[in-house]
Amino acid sequence: MTALLYPIVIEPLSDEDGGGFLATVPDLPGCMSDGASPEEAVANVQDAIVSWIEAAQDLGHAVPAPSRHLRRAG
Repeated sequence: MTALLYPIVIEPLSDEDGGGFLATVPDLPGCMSDGASPEEAVANVQDAIVSWIEAAQDLGHAVPAPSRHLRRAG
């Protein structure tokens, strides 16, 4: 499984939250990262996906397969 197969949701962060963009991975609960631009947020979340998968495997938990479609946040 590669990180690029997982759908990613990008949302702008408010100024109160520091601005920039939040990238979340709906298929992997709690997997998220941020960046100053949408592209940076996507690049950063790739590392988070790899870390999420490694942690799940270390704990003996199943790693969900990537969904085939993007689900809307909210």
